[in-house]
Amino acid sequence: MSGSRKLFVVVVTVLLLKTASGFPNGKVSVACGDMMPLHGHDSSSNPAPYNITVDKLSFNPGDHLTVTLQVDPMSGSTSFKGFLIEARDAGKPAGPAVGSFSLLDPAESQLLQCGRTQGSAVSHTSKSKKTEIQTMWKAPETPPATVQFMATVVQKYKLYWVQLPGPVVSLSGATIVPPSVTTDISTTAVPTPPSILSRPFRSEGCGRRKSCLRDPVGCDPERDPLCFFLSFTPEQHTVLFELSGPSNGYLSFALSLDKWMGNDDAYLCVNNGKTVDIKAAYISGRTHPELASENVLSDMAWRLADGAIQCRFRRDVYLPLQNESRFSLNQSFFLFIAHGRATDGVIHRHDRQPLISTYQSVITGPPEDLAGSRSHLLLKFHGVFMLVAWMTTVTTGVIVARYFKQDWPGTTLVHRALMTLTVLLSSVGFTLSFIYRRGWSGRAGSHPYLGCTVMALCVIQPIMALLRPDKDSPRRNIFNWMHWGNGTIVQIIAVVAIFLGVQQQALLLPNPWSTSILASFVVWGVLVDLLLEFHSRAVIQMAMPVAEDKETILSTHLDKERQRKASQFRKIVLAVFLMGNLGFLSGLINTITNV
Repeated sequence: MSGSRKLFVVVVTVLLLKTASGFPNGKVSVACGDMMPLHGHDSSSNPAPYNITVDKLSFNPGDHLTVTLQVDPMSGSTSFKGFLIEARDAGKPAGPAVGSFSLLDPAESQLLQCGRTQGSAVSHTSKSKKTEIQTMWKAPETPPATVQFMATVVQKYKLYWVQLPGPVVSLSGATIVPPSVTTDISTTAVPTPPSILSRPFRSEGCGRRKSCLRDPVGCDPERDPLCFFLSFTPEQHTVLFELSGPSNGYLSFALSLDKWMGNDDAYLCVNNGKTVDIKAAYISGRTHPELASENVLSDMAWRLADGAIQCRFRRDVYLPLQNESRFSLNQSFFLFIAHGRATDGVIHRHDRQPLISTYQSVITGPPEDLAGSRSHLLLKFHGVFMLVAWMTTVTTGVIVARYFKQDWPGTTLVHRALMTLTVLLSSVGFTLSFIYRRGWSGRAGSHPYLGCTVMALCVIQPIMALLRPDKDSPRRNIFNWMHWGNGTIVQIIAVVAIFLGVQQQALLLPNPWSTSILASFVVWGVLVDLLLEFHSRAVIQMAMPVAEDKETILSTHLDKERQRKASQFRKIVLAVFLMGNLGFLSGLINTITNV
C-alpha cells in the first residue's frame, strides 16, 4: 500500500471514530431540527423514565417560565447523561425552535443556537450523571398561540428517547385553533342527554388502538366487575374516554401535572340512584371538586351493573379560553383514578388512595398500556423500613442479648449493632413519612401519634444505655429494669403502629391476608421467645443439684455435655426463627411493592 493510501485510510478511520463518539460536550447544534442524536442506533420505544414540567401554563410576550427535566421517581431510573431541550410552536411541532433560554445551572447546561436565535436550545456540558435540570425560557415578542416543550434525553450511548413531549403552554388572550384542518360537526362538544350503554367496556385493543390504565394489571372490565379501567382514544380533534370500576357512589379520574392532588382537571361519574351524572370538575387542592359551570363533554353514556359504574364521554383536545381549568389534551399528564361514596349525588372523600399512573402520558399520543400504583414510593419505603426495624432487627437483637451470652463472647456487640440499625431505619422511615405528607397528617388517626412516641422512645433507649452505671453500682439494677421496660414498651407500641399503618389509605394492604401474615409474624416471635425462656429456665433447674453439692467438682463432664447440648439447641432455634422471620418479612415487603 502506498504512503498516500495509508494516509487516506488513517484520516478516514479517525473521522469515523469521531463521528461515532457522540457529543459528550453537548455541542449538538447539528441535531436541532429532528433532535436525533448521531449515535447510530434507534431511539427507545419503551416509556421514557423522565418528566418535563413548567411552573405555569400560560404566558405573555417576554415572560419567563421555569422548565424542569427530571427523572421520574417511580420509574426506578437513577440518572441521565445527555439532553437537548427546545420549545416549538405546538401547531407546527416540526418547525423551528421558538423563544430563548437562560441558564440556571451553568455547570451542567449550556445554550445552543438553533436556527437564527441565540440560546434557542439547552444541552448538557458533559456526560456526568444528572437527575434534574432546570432552565429558564423567555417567550418571544411575537409568540405563537401555543408552545410545546420537547426534550431528547440520553441515558447511555445506545439508550435514548427523542422529542419527549412536554407540557403545552398558551399565550394569554390568544384564540387557540385546533390543529386539525377539517371540521367534523358530529364530534364537537354539543350538550346531549346521556344514553345507556348496551354492553360493558372491553380491554381489547389496549396498547394498540387505545391507551389504558388498569388495576389489577391486565384486567378486563367486560369479565371482571372489580377491574378499575380507564381508556382514552384520540379521534380527530377529540378524545373518547371510557371509565369503569366497582363503586356504588362515584368513580372519577383526573389529569395532573404531578403526583400530588391539587390543580387537576377531573371528570366524575356519579351514581344518582337510577342514573349516572357525568360531569367535569376542577380540584384546586385537597378539597371538594369544583364542578364546571359549562358543559364541555359530548357523546355521554353510562351503565350500572354488578356493583360497577361505567361511563363514556368525548372531549375536545382544545377548549375556548374561558375554560381555564380544563387542560389541553395534547400534553402529558399523570392519570388519577379514584372512587368513593355519594349521597344524593354529592360525593365524599375517596375510599382508597387513588390509582396513579407510573409516568406521564400524552393523551393524544401513541397508544400505551399503562401501569400504576395506589401508594407513593416514599410511603412504601416508610413501611419497609419500619417492618425491618421492628419485626426483624429488634427481635433478633433482644433474643441474642437475652439468651446467647454464654454461647458467643461478642453478644453485646451484636446487640448494640442491631439496636443501632433499628434506630437508623426508624429515623429514615419516620422522616420519609413527613416528606411524603409535607407536614402532619390530620387524617391518619392515632398512627402518627404512636409513630412519634416510638421515635422518641427509640432515641431514649441508646442514650439510656450510654449512661448506664457500672456493674457494681447499686443503681445498676434500677437501670436494668428501666432499660428493659422502655424497650418492651416501645416494641409493643411499634407493633400496634404497624398494624394501624397497613390499614392506612396511603398504604392499604390487601385484607385480611396482610393482617393475618402480620399477626403470624408477631406470634412467631413471641413463641420463639417463650420457647427459649422455658428452655433457659429448664437448663438452670437441671444444673441446680450440681451447684448445691459442695463435694462435687462443678466442671464435670456431665455438666459440660449438658451445656453443649443446650447451646446447640438455642442455635437451632435461632436459625429457625430467622428463616421464619425472613419469610414473613419477604411476604409483607412483596405485598407492599405490589400495592
